[in-house]
Amino acid sequence: MNDSNGYAVFFFPQALEALGEAIKPYLQDSPAGPHVLCHEIDTGGALIEMTLRGRSPEGREVSLELMVPSGMVRMVVSTHSDGLFGFTPRGTEAAAAPAAALPTGGQGAAPADGKKQ
Repeated sequence: MNDSNGYAVFFFPQALEALGEAIKPYLQDSPAGPHVLCHEIDTGGALIEMTLRGRSPEGREVSLELMVPSGMVRMVVSTHSDGLFGFTPRGTEAAAAPAAALPTGGQGAAPADGKKQ
């Protein structure tokens, strides 16, 4: 298994609303929803402790600990260096999949009664 690059922490919508403006500087958007990218995470207590790495305006490396109640977290995903983070098929897997197996989004699908039009 490849080394972990960190974790993507996803929150419940109500949690994002409750945290409000305080969480916004740490959120990143993706097709899967807003999340916080962390270098390390500790889920052992009532609070989820997330360690974030970044740079100060002067260019110095800084480490920041962000803690939220564990009930606010919907999902934690480990990110790895062996591919892109996301929920879409990888290029080689998508290319190898037969066209009939790919969803058509309603286009070209057979009618419910099974008759050809």
